[in-house]
Amino acid sequence: MSQLITSRGCFVAGTDTEVGKTLVSAALVYLLGTPGYRSAGFKPVAAGVVDVNGLSVNEDVQTLRAASSIVLSDDDVGPCQLRTACAPHIAGAIEGKLIDRQQLLQAATALAARTDWLVVEGVGGFCVPLGNGWTSADLAVDLDLPVLLVVGMRLGCLNHAILTAQAVRASGLRLAGWIANGIDPAMAHVEENLATLRHWLSPAPCLGVIPRLANALAATAATYLNLAAIQAALESPHLASESQ
Repeated sequence: MSQLITSRGCFVAGTDTEVGKTLVSAALVYLLGTPGYRSAGFKPVAAGVVDVNGLSVNEDVQTLRAASSIVLSDDDVGPCQLRTACAPHIAGAIEGKLIDRQQLLQAATALAARTDWLVVEGVGGFCVPLGNGWTSADLAVDLDLPVLLVVGMRLGCLNHAILTAQAVRASGLRLAGWIANGIDPAMAHVEENLATLRHWLSPAPCLGVIPRLANALAATAATYLNLAAIQAALESPHLASESQ
C-alpha cells in the first residue's frame, strides 16, 4: 500500500503525546515556507474538537493551517477530525466513525500536489492504533516520507526517544533527524540528556533545540531551527536503513 506522495516533506513523529509535535510541525511549515515555497501542514487524524463561535474546530488543525503559506481549509489540513479527545481508534468507535486509510492517503496526495513542502504531523506516539490491524506507523510507511522525531525533554525521554527511533528504522523509514522540545522547565541535566540523545540517535542529526516558550508560536519556535540543515536532511536520498 506504500505510496510516495511527494519528494519534499516529512512525517513528524513524537516520543509520546503532549511533547510538542504540533508546535514543531507548525514551526517547520512556517520555516519551510519562508523562502517563498508553498508549504502546508497536514494532520491526517485529529482527536479533540471543540465548538468556537458556532464552529467545530481542532486546535492542532487550526495551528497548522495558520502556519501554512498557502490558503487551506480545515478539511484540507485535517481530513479526519474526531470530537472525542482520546486515542483515535477509541474516539472513532465512540462516534461510530471508521478511520479510512485510503481516504487519508488520497487527502495527503491531493494536498502534496499543491505544495513544495508537506509537513505531516503524526498522532500521539509513532505506533498509536488507528484501526484494527494498523497504526500511525503504518500510515507513515504508506506516505513514505522521511521522519523527524520530536523529543519532549523531560524525565524518561531517553528511553522513549531510543525506542521510537528503533521503531522508525524497523519500519524501513529513514529517521532524517530529531528536534528537542523543552516541556519540563524543571528538568535536570538537560545538556547531559542532549548529549546522550546525540549519541544514541546518531546518525540522525539534531536539527534544533527549542526551549520552553512562554508564547508557543510557530514563528518563535522556528527561530531555534536550522533551515539549511533541515532541508539537507529531508532532501537526502531515501534509505531503507541508515545502518547499511
